[in-house]
Amino acid sequence: MSINSKARREAKKRNVAKAGAGKPAGPPIEPHAELRDQQGRLLAGIVRRDGEWVLGMDGKIAGTSESAAHMLAMIKRAARLHEAHGTPVRLKYSDALKDAAYGEVQAADQTFDEFEALLASTLGAYKP
Repeated sequence: MSINSKARREAKKRNVAKAGAGKPAGPPIEPHAELRDQQGRLLAGIVRRDGEWVLGMDGKIAGTSESAAHMLAMIKRAARLHEAHGTPVRLKYSDALKDAAYGEVQAADQTFDEFEALLASTLGAYKP
């Protein structure tokens, strides 16, 4: 190994560190829900970014909404679909997401179950 190799490696590390330091940080992303299979693989998740709820599935954005109730209902629906097709799943969601969703439907004089049923009727029933 040459003496210059180490110097080049160190210089490269410094340049990479400098380049990364100048980049602006992206918008803060707050994770709020995750749907995982028995092996712990992430199937779906909900994050909050720039004041908007974002549903991700299979590594892609599946939808966005300002409605926490809509996003929570969608990930619960995804959990039921996986279960109906024989894939046991574990759904966890934050109190912030739950409180926002339940507050939203309560303001519309509904229960969350009523909201989910109405949403399911507009999306169409799924066949287990």
